[in-house]
Amino acid sequence: MESIYYEKDKLLVFKISDEIDDYSVQKIRRKADYEIERYMPKRVVFDFDSVTFMDSAGIGLIIGRYKFTNMLGGKLEVANLTDSVKKIFEMSGILKLIPVTELNEDVDKSIDKIYK
Repeated sequence: MESIYYEKDKLLVFKISDEIDDYSVQKIRRKADYEIERYMPKRVVFDFDSVTFMDSAGIGLIIGRYKFTNMLGGKLEVANLTDSVKKIFEMSGILKLIPVTELNEDVDKSIDKIYK
């Protein structure tokens, strides 16, 4: 998982490129909590564009970061949901709590630079 912070917008984006299961959630949780506490962003966006698999541990991960971000005065959103991730989010009801957002073109370009 990579993260990028946009100071001007107080936006922290997490680009998840792993499968999200019990094993990977621990690593993602530690890094996300550290970055959220470090930057204290107004908005946190988890980008699921490259996620090929997610189980119930991913739901717990997102709910936990949602609570943590809210506690610090920010908002959490999700973006670029793959079909399989979207289905899991819909079945769990998480989309009633956490909004789906579109990352603007500038953010997408910055994130793509990380991977090229």
